[in-house]
Order: sequence, then C-alpha cells, then structure tokens
Amino acid sequence: MKILGVIPARYGSTRLEGKPLADICGKPMIVRVWERALMVPSIDSLVVATDDGRIKEAVEKFNGKAVLTRKDHKSGTERAAEVCLAYPDHDVVVNIQGDEPLVDPRIIDQVIQCLINAPEASMSTVARVIKDEGDYHNPNVVKLVMGSGGRVLYFSRSLIPYPRNAEGFQAYEHIGIYCYRRDLLLKLSGMEETPLEHAESLEQLRLLENGYQIQAVVTEYGEDSLSVDTAADLEKVREIVARLENSRR
Repeated sequence: MKILGVIPARYGSTRLEGKPLADICGKPMIVRVWERALMVPSIDSLVVATDDGRIKEAVEKFNGKAVLTRKDHKSGTERAAEVCLAYPDHDVVVNIQGDEPLVDPRIIDQVIQCLINAPEASMSTVARVIKDEGDYHNPNVVKLVMGSGGRVLYFSRSLIPYPRNAEGFQAYEHIGIYCYRRDLLLKLSGMEETPLEHAESLEQLRLLENGYQIQAVVTEYGEDSLSVDTAADLEKVREIVARLENSRR
C-alpha cells in the first residue's frame, strides 16, 4: 500500500494574504510544514499542491516538490484530488494542512495507520480530548462523536454530546487532518454539497450523509500545534520556532 502526502497551499486568504509564504525564522511557512511532513516514515511521496507559482518556487528552493493546480478549486480536498490523478499507483492520500507549521509528524502517521487498520472505513481523521471547557461552546472548535472502536457518528460546531449527566463527561475536538482511500477522494470532489454540510459548514459531513464510514484516532500529540489564521497566530508561531531553534544550539 503506497501513501501519498499532499499539502494544499492557496495564496489567497481573507485574513492573511500570501500566508504560505509568511516568513518563520528564515523559512516560508509552507516549507516548515513540508519539513515536518517529511519526517513521517509511512509517506512514500510528498507534494505541495498550490495555485501560485511563487509558492511552488519557494518550496523548490528548499528542495521540496510542488505542483501547480487549477485556481478555481473551492477546497484543499479538491486540490488534493487533482494531484492524486498523477499518482495512480498510490492507494491512500493524506491531506496535510498547509497552515500548521508546528504539526507533529506522529499525528500524520497516526491518521495513516488508522485508515490502514480499518479496512471498512473510507476515510480517517484525528480527535483530541477537550481539556479547556471554554472550548465547549466555541464554534471554531469542531467537535465529533465516536461510536465503539472509533467510528465517527457526527461532527458539529455545537457541543456534542450534551452533558445532561456531567459525571465522567468527555468531549472531543476534531483535528483537521484527513486520510482518504484514493477512490473515495476522487469521488468526493464530484459530490454535491449536502444539507448538514451546508448548515454546519463542515465538508466532512458530506461523507457521513452519503453513507461512508469515517474512522477517528484519539491522539495525545500535538497540543502545542497552532493553525495560523491571523497575524497574531503567526507571531506566536515565530516565537515558538525561535525558542525551539535556540534550544538546539
């Protein structure tokens, strides 16, 4: 079973234009993500999928592999599906977020192994126990509910399940990394938006509404990871990377 890692990177951003090229201690953010993903032993091929030549050039400057994709894709999933067409001998595709320069390589490996070990599932993803109760009602912290064995029942921006009996209550945050069987990824990009997906603005609900099984693995890794959505997030990441690199000297 061959594994393809794809890092979608779009130049345009409503809150941080040119985000993938943002400098983080001497390297563009997208290169930081590339270097982290390169540490994953189970990935056979790794590529950045971008809509902009400047991003492609930046990745290649640091000896990475990048390809130009169509500019009209609506999501990173569609961009990954386009790249997947050029790798017909790869069975599984892991979609790695291009704005998480501190992503823990162990999480990427976990989501891959989760799908490999669940032959009945079409996609796998990652969950983490929510430790800060302030996140329970934060719609930007997506929650998920799992059945026995890690099968995902639902994703929501609302708190699920509702803690009618609070003793022993545990809620899980969804970590946005996805691993697909190749055939499903190619089908997904052609599926129409579904009602629950539209209501929650969560693309992964499209699969559940169409009857596909999603498997989740609960991780303890990556609590220090940070998605860069704003200039303030970028400054935090710069501080963390500078501290890490200084400690290695």
